[in-house]
Amino acid sequence: MTDMAVRPHVKAFLDPDSETWSYVIYDREGGSAAVIDAVLDFDNASGRTSTEGASKIVEFVQGKNLTVEWILETHAHADHLSAAPYIREQLGGKIAIGDHIRQVQGIFREVFNLEREFLADGSQFDHLFHDGDTFTIGDLKGQVIYVPGHTPADMAWLIGDALFVGDTLFLPDVGSARCDFPGGDAHALYQSVQKLLALPEETRMFMCHDYPPNGTRAHEYETTVGAQKRGNIHLHQGVSEADFVTMRTERDATLAMPRLILPSIQVNIRAGEMPPADDNGTVYLKVPINKL
Repeated sequence: MTDMAVRPHVKAFLDPDSETWSYVIYDREGGSAAVIDAVLDFDNASGRTSTEGASKIVEFVQGKNLTVEWILETHAHADHLSAAPYIREQLGGKIAIGDHIRQVQGIFREVFNLEREFLADGSQFDHLFHDGDTFTIGDLKGQVIYVPGHTPADMAWLIGDALFVGDTLFLPDVGSARCDFPGGDAHALYQSVQKLLALPEETRMFMCHDYPPNGTRAHEYETTVGAQKRGNIHLHQGVSEADFVTMRTERDATLAMPRLILPSIQVNIRAGEMPPADDNGTVYLKVPINKL
């Protein structure tokens, strides 16, 4: 596991439209940083994009005089478009994701009947991480943990004592991620969570989303491994794999598709880039009918 001697600084940014948390993690002011799960604003009704939210990340990084080394994606998100290319343009850094993105690209290349030139080989990203890989962010040491289930390509990033879990887990009073997207697997998610809950209980755990139950509290983004083990409503200690899979399968059958899944996936499997423009110079996103 990673060296927790250097405690990372973490700054969280909430996109209220998708209830997504993005992060800047850094070793020290004037030092090195990574940006995790940055959001591009997108109005589905008009098809217009905006970098208003991502610009707040840029302003923070510049204000702290940080050098961005990595722009990390926990997975190909289905609820928001990635702002990774904008972050790279403004701040530098390499866009990285887990190597199993190739499987997700293969699935959705068929769903959207993408152009022949689109290759399901991960080459759209600057770097593909493998399970168990290590990396550095200045003085910080990171480790890559493969956590499939929500999608086949989810990765968690353990950096010092900070664990970024993507959509694998939510806060204890919200539970776990759905597993009914193409390639999802509730059995795999259960096993992935067990790996995360085997980490030291004091490990800080940072969410990609928060959905406060019935509006009973404000949005939050941080918990601990110990708190999840004791209190996660879906995956606390003592919940069997069979019981979890039954619960998750029944619950997923009641859920509607995310509002932005169709535009998000088309962009995010391209590392946040838009599809190539048509011959009239306009970029279009497809809506497959009766496919999902």
